[in-house]
Amino acid sequence: MKRFIVTMTGLIIALLLLVIWNVTSGSVSVDGMQMWQVLLRQTREGTFYHIVWDIRMPRLLAALFLGGALAVSGFLLQTFFQNPIAGPYVLGISSGAKMLVAVAMILCLERGMQISSLGMVAAAFIGSLLAMGFVLLLSMRVQKMSLLVVCGIMIGYICSAITDFMVTFASDSNIVNLHNWSMGSFSGTDWKDVGMIVVLVTLTVLATFFMAKPIGAYQMGEAYARNMGVNIRLLRILLILLSSLLSGCVTAFAGPISFVGIAVPHLVKQAMKTARPLYLIPGCFLGGAAVTLFCDGIARSLFAPTEISISSVTAVLLVPVVIVMMVKREDARA
Repeated sequence: MKRFIVTMTGLIIALLLLVIWNVTSGSVSVDGMQMWQVLLRQTREGTFYHIVWDIRMPRLLAALFLGGALAVSGFLLQTFFQNPIAGPYVLGISSGAKMLVAVAMILCLERGMQISSLGMVAAAFIGSLLAMGFVLLLSMRVQKMSLLVVCGIMIGYICSAITDFMVTFASDSNIVNLHNWSMGSFSGTDWKDVGMIVVLVTLTVLATFFMAKPIGAYQMGEAYARNMGVNIRLLRILLILLSSLLSGCVTAFAGPISFVGIAVPHLVKQAMKTARPLYLIPGCFLGGAAVTLFCDGIARSLFAPTEISISSVTAVLLVPVVIVMMVKREDARA
């Protein structure tokens, strides 16, 4: 309990510092006095007010909630497959969501229509479920988790190839929109998007939190969970639906973001020294929010005014974490 309180306190402090950094840094710097005047709405006009309230705050909140959603989705997938290297990006679930959203965007744009935020979420959710369905079918034939992860990566490549094929035959204006989104970015997020993100992510994470007890029993093995009265079939379906909805929501609004869903649950588990879902779910949410907010700040500030893909930043920072985790796991087996 003590480690949980210390870890959560540290994550909250880190988030507050990251929020201040993300508000003040970028291609246009905002000093501390200007930031507080704008945030407290003492100034309601001017360049700084527009930059903070219309550009940086929606982007900041989107990164916070979607980063948390991605980490919780990774935790659910790792619980489902009983393996710490399972995640929406590695298993091809994000690529499946990306494929369906790309198809929906092209079809709408070719007809002169603008796809709604709800439409993108629906397309991403269906794409996530399709990719997850293929992974589950393979899991019935493949016993080794390492082979299943490889199969998930191959499914991701297939989905990415189909997306590239669609982009190749799309019109030039559609290609620009798809390219910016498919690289992974929170740029262009507005308050309307933030409202839908907050509602979807909050409800889904709360549903996950209320499932903490059966998830904890499932972690102890299917036989133990059944003896505790857990409906295994229903629990698995809910794990699939909730993880797909969370990862689909992230992909719909920000594009594919790599390795947050794998590394963050592991880091939080190491910090708290526990595998209890009651502690890990809120910890993963805050950890994912902090890591994503930090990476997004680097993505837009490092080479400002040029912005780099957030997936490039997360890959550079989090791949070493995943490699160390895999090496330690193999050493523990030896």
